[in-house]
Amino acid sequence: MAREKLAQAKADAAKRGQLPRREPRRRAAGPRREGGDPQLFGRAIADLLADRGWERPAAVGGVFGRWADIVGSDLAAHTKPESFDDGEVLIVADSTAWATQVRLLARTLVRRLNEELGDGTVTKVKVRGPQNAPRPSGGLRVTGSRGPGDTYG
Repeated sequence: MAREKLAQAKADAAKRGQLPRREPRRRAAGPRREGGDPQLFGRAIADLLADRGWERPAAVGGVFGRWADIVGSDLAAHTKPESFDDGEVLIVADSTAWATQVRLLARTLVRRLNEELGDGTVTKVKVRGPQNAPRPSGGLRVTGSRGPGDTYG
């Protein structure tokens, strides 16, 4: 039955002028073009990043995504990297105490980030404390000047 259907399909194709090939397809002489070969997914992504010049921004994004693994869970709980521009990483801390701690660790952070991103990628760590934090409210407030704002600035 299958042979009959195949013969019928060939006859229909011959009527339409679409005769099937009689000889097998030949491969082109010489080596195959590499661009047509399947690639591993990771290799294809690496090639795309290299072609577009996105290697460094992707690496920086990876570091920002793995911040807790790089700096430790204690520091990561109170800080987060906000931007990377021209070798300078801006880190935001949730209190002035943690901002001071990060400033003291700046050299160590530069070294650690350069281990992840490549030597000389990070040249400076800039730290920003909390900005425009809400003032505590309540009945027991001293009126007058705000003072140094140790916790909020």
